[in-house]
Amino acid sequence: MNTVFKSSVPGREGIWPAKPEKSAADLLPGALLRGGATNLPSLSELDVVRHFTNLSRQNYGVDGNFYPLGSCTMKYNPKFAETAAALPGFTRLHPVLPQLKGAGRLCQGALEVLYETERLLCEICGMKAFTLQPMAGAHGELTGVMIIAAYHRDKGNKKTKIIVPDSAHGTNPASAHIAGFDVVNLTTRDGIIEPDELAKVLDDDVAGMMMTCPNTLGLFERNLPKIVEMLRSVDALLYYDGANLNAIMGKMRVGDVGFDVVHLNLHKTFATPHGGGGPGAGPVGVSERLAPYLPISRVEKLEDGQFFLNYDYPKSIGYIAPFYGNFGVVLKAYAYILRLGGAGLSRATECAVLAANYLRKRLDKVLEVPFNRTCMHEFVASACNMSDCHVRALDIAKALLDRGYHAPTIYFPLIVKEALMFEPTETESLETLDTFADDLIDILKEAEKDPEALTGAPRTLPVTRLDETRAARNMELTDDL
Repeated sequence: MNTVFKSSVPGREGIWPAKPEKSAADLLPGALLRGGATNLPSLSELDVVRHFTNLSRQNYGVDGNFYPLGSCTMKYNPKFAETAAALPGFTRLHPVLPQLKGAGRLCQGALEVLYETERLLCEICGMKAFTLQPMAGAHGELTGVMIIAAYHRDKGNKKTKIIVPDSAHGTNPASAHIAGFDVVNLTTRDGIIEPDELAKVLDDDVAGMMMTCPNTLGLFERNLPKIVEMLRSVDALLYYDGANLNAIMGKMRVGDVGFDVVHLNLHKTFATPHGGGGPGAGPVGVSERLAPYLPISRVEKLEDGQFFLNYDYPKSIGYIAPFYGNFGVVLKAYAYILRLGGAGLSRATECAVLAANYLRKRLDKVLEVPFNRTCMHEFVASACNMSDCHVRALDIAKALLDRGYHAPTIYFPLIVKEALMFEPTETESLETLDTFADDLIDILKEAEKDPEALTGAPRTLPVTRLDETRAARNMELTDDL
């Protein structure tokens, strides 16, 4: 594949812009004028279209193939939400338009979207208030832990620790550490948090605990009421990592069961595009006692129905994102929530859980499933049963690439050896799940007969098996594949 610059032909043009009445020299100070040519490529419209079409064919996306990436919820994104986000009344707004009266009326619709989305998320999660500013899941985590720190600081509590179970999402310890806390590891037993294990690490220095529920094994924490009671006995807050909310959405409101803080991944649960580095959105919801510490600004509604940004929150943790965060992502999630409604969101949860359990039962005869019981939206298998063939989880993942699938998450969570984490999501059909299961079973049978067929995979892609250590340490950057 060549870059667009290599396809350039001097003198070729795709458009003929009208000659401006005034030149740039008439409009700009000399110091701002470019001194030489722009060095942009010279291409026809057809050249450009073919270039980017060919690039799109190099990408792997959920619009074209099954994407069972565990923990990261790669599901189909309905296109009507993209249409809503592309409405010119939204796309042509500038973030520094005045809020109220006169020209400010131009951004009232956008402020209303933010306001109403916060109200919807409060209802879904059972929280008092939300901020939509965090621009990714991990950014939401950090914001949530910073709010926990602000709460304790305001009360004069000398808290130094955050408890993170070994079944939590991998970014939780980093978020707690960046926020200034010491991270205390909590060992799970039989895949869940047991109160007696929590008691071993819980003391007056604990500021809170970060819980993923259901956890990364896809298991619901059945001891949640006791855990909440124990944490509150030392004035520790309970943080909900909402990356797995799509397993309980419409079935349980996390605020109702004792969680104090929640971050959500709009680019997962609420079907906005996910992957490729962003953009994402990680809104954070809080209980009433934590509302004063939310980031500024906050969208509020006046008695006359107008919306405005309120900066008057002296206990706020301050700014955590420019302007309003990733507004376009929020807008898509807003459209998605309105389209599905309460019944639709509950139905999405039911289908996600059903799909995961169906796939688990299809595969538990050919792969180990260490915690082989009813799961939620995902489950974790292990390739340890393939060790006699000298086949690893990595080999199975690479072989799936040759079959046209994105690989599942591998080697996470760390508490399962040779882990393969599957999340089929609610948007895949029974036929897709069966075809995937059949192909994976066929791969494992092939591995027993000819292990080298897997250890050399993938064989059909532009890039085959790499020496990953060498590739990381000695990168060769080129525009040719």
